[in-house]
Amino acid sequence: MNDLLEKLSNARGIAGQEGEVRAILREALTPHVDELTVDSIGNLIARKGPSHGPGQNRVLLAAHMDEVGGLVMRGNADGVLKFRSVGGLDPRILPGKRVRIGAEAVPGVVLRAPHGARAGKRVIPLADLLIDTGGAGGIEPGDMITFESSFEQFGRLLKGKAFDDRVGCYILAQLLEGRYPCELVGAFTVQEEIGLRGARVAAYAVEPDVAFALEGTVADDLPRKKDVSPTTELGKGPAISVMDRSAYADRHLVRLLTQTAAAHDIPYQIKQPGVGGTDVGAIHLAREGAPSVAVAVPCRYIHTPAALMDPADVEHTIELMRQVLANGAKSEE
Repeated sequence: MNDLLEKLSNARGIAGQEGEVRAILREALTPHVDELTVDSIGNLIARKGPSHGPGQNRVLLAAHMDEVGGLVMRGNADGVLKFRSVGGLDPRILPGKRVRIGAEAVPGVVLRAPHGARAGKRVIPLADLLIDTGGAGGIEPGDMITFESSFEQFGRLLKGKAFDDRVGCYILAQLLEGRYPCELVGAFTVQEEIGLRGARVAAYAVEPDVAFALEGTVADDLPRKKDVSPTTELGKGPAISVMDRSAYADRHLVRLLTQTAAAHDIPYQIKQPGVGGTDVGAIHLAREGAPSVAVAVPCRYIHTPAALMDPADVEHTIELMRQVLANGAKSEE
């Protein structure tokens, strides 16, 4: 698979500090788009195709650049840091994890604070965790904290951090290499993990006729004691959202996606309703409103340093979106 995905996964960039990711995308996109700009909040906006005209859609494709991580609050002379989360970190997976801190990627290890050993506590709250840097200096409050991880092949799967949403960024970059009978605007958004902030700004400026959020989403398809339907499953194709905690998907766009997939023998699945949220939550409310839907690649262990995804799901998502855009993203209704 294209080494751009590896670069994006390994890059470091929490909400508000997405510069490294933006630089990688800017270099990759420059030869393939008609216009590339950065707005006041840090969104990278790519435009391609004919100008918006009668009977022609302006299509917004959005993928967020930020990943979950942490922010340094304060430290002591021994290089032990207090921190807070930026986005949805699960405290159950943090003790013992290796992290990188600040622009210089200083190594550290998450540990339990002495007062975090209270009797009967099964999950240590994030407030009771520290990061030990082994006495490293040069770290300031506000420095970002990201997982230490490396992208690699893992059997038939791919392993890495930040697939939410660097896989969406990769898919969007691949789509922008093509030409379609519509005006295509790609928005690589910022600050999704702390409230869909970049998407709100981008959608207001773009004024799309229709919009698609390209995401990495939860795949909880491991064996369970009870027969509970998984949110999504690896290897079953792109996950189309009908409703999550941030928005109801436009039903015409859901139908467009499912009918297109069926017509071209592309596997797909419907994401279990009510789980998670995406940039659609902000995009569909912009100005007078924009019909929107999220299409996602299933990922196991999302928001951890070792997420897993099936490369076939990535390719099927790209193919589905190419076919939708080849029709100008127009529904039959």
